[in-house]
Amino acid sequence: MAGSFSDVWEDEVLDHLFMKGSYTMPTNLWVGLSTADPLDDNSGQAEPSGGGYARVSTDGDDWDAASGGATANAAIIEFPETTASWGTVTHFCIWDAATAGNMVAHGDLDASRVLTSSGITPRFGVGEFDVTLA
Repeated sequence: MAGSFSDVWEDEVLDHLFMKGSYTMPTNLWVGLSTADPLDDNSGQAEPSGGGYARVSTDGDDWDAASGGATANAAIIEFPETTASWGTVTHFCIWDAATAGNMVAHGDLDASRVLTSSGITPRFGVGEFDVTLA
């Protein structure tokens, strides 16, 4: 999965790097899904709502150290079981909050996942959620 930083995150990093502001890293990041490309400015975001959907909380232990501009999940990322349709998810988003908040990064899934019925538990096994920033 290829990824891109959001406009908000790019500005935070640049301001921090060039001493124009301070940035406090969140203690957790939340992985979310989207049925459309969120775009860098988050204007295309189509995160599922209802049907048992919730972002998945991760912390530093849940990710490998970056190497070569890439990282992967070091722990299973498992979403709640669907209780109604979430649609066909095509993208992921990484957030700095469980709800609302700022999108940090986003990207496309290697393959769409059809989540249009109840009883599906979307998950990414260890190493399956690769994030590469190019």
